[in-house]
Amino acid sequence: MAMKPAAKIEPVKKLNYSGKKLNFEKYNRFGYLFLAPFFIVFLIFNFYPTIYTIFLSFTDLSGWATTPNFVGLENYTNIINNEFFLKALSNTLLLWTMNFIPQIFIALFLAYTFTNKRLHMKGTGFFKAVFYLPNIITAASIALIFYALFSYPQGPINLLLQDIGLLKEPFDFFRSETGTRLIVAFIQFWMWYGQTTIVLVAAILSIDESLFEAARVDGANERQTFFKITLPLMKPMIIYILITSMIGGLQMFDIPLLLTNGQPNNSVETIMTFIYKQAFQGSRAMNVASTASVILLIISIIFSFVVFRMFRDRGQKGRG
Repeated sequence: MAMKPAAKIEPVKKLNYSGKKLNFEKYNRFGYLFLAPFFIVFLIFNFYPTIYTIFLSFTDLSGWATTPNFVGLENYTNIINNEFFLKALSNTLLLWTMNFIPQIFIALFLAYTFTNKRLHMKGTGFFKAVFYLPNIITAASIALIFYALFSYPQGPINLLLQDIGLLKEPFDFFRSETGTRLIVAFIQFWMWYGQTTIVLVAAILSIDESLFEAARVDGANERQTFFKITLPLMKPMIIYILITSMIGGLQMFDIPLLLTNGQPNNSVETIMTFIYKQAFQGSRAMNVASTASVILLIISIIFSFVVFRMFRDRGQKGRG
């Protein structure tokens, strides 16, 4: 008996609701059209300015001149020996350290408190909104508020400290280098600890609950669970917070400028305020501002690489 030939299997045609065959290659170009605005904006407002800034750092463009002349590494040699730039760099690192250390510890404590089921804390949504609120207030408003609070001699803080006996006479905070630095560092901490807390809460909530249950069954207490399970699994998020905070700290600009314009004695002059003043005030030294910008970019890249490498090496040693 003759065998019938096997039926030919037709490829499945993708149909739309009208029953017509869809040609996906025809619609691919629409994806590129949707992506095009981002790349156009990025090339015009990010990529080109970055390349042009690097170019200007090798020129002598300043004042109202329009024709830059190539000077090689002269700008970099000069700025390394520029005491105002070096002070701005040290101020930036100091102010970032002063606000980041308490920020990360307090944010970790708040995140742990909000996510601890044994505490059964109520109203966490309200507290998260309150803690995040300073982050959405404009820097100009915050600078104005704190300038009024610490004003001399009749500011609310001065009056309060005198009433409780900590001060015999009004203290001019904004003529004290230490006082001004503490105020700027506190403002930066106060503005950003809420966002850090929310990010850490999200990191803790993303951890599988079964890990905590297994630890409790094995007899682990809260402290052991936090340091042996929670913190190690939060490492990627902590790296993210550290790098973004560091880059944001290196770009600290609005509060020091609006509060005291970098004074007294340039104690809160940062790299960004230095760049702004070099580019748009006085002699309009665009070459100096561009050189400082490139150095800031290099420092950000180096610090980010060091953080990634440090955490990666620790993780590999722990696995070994």
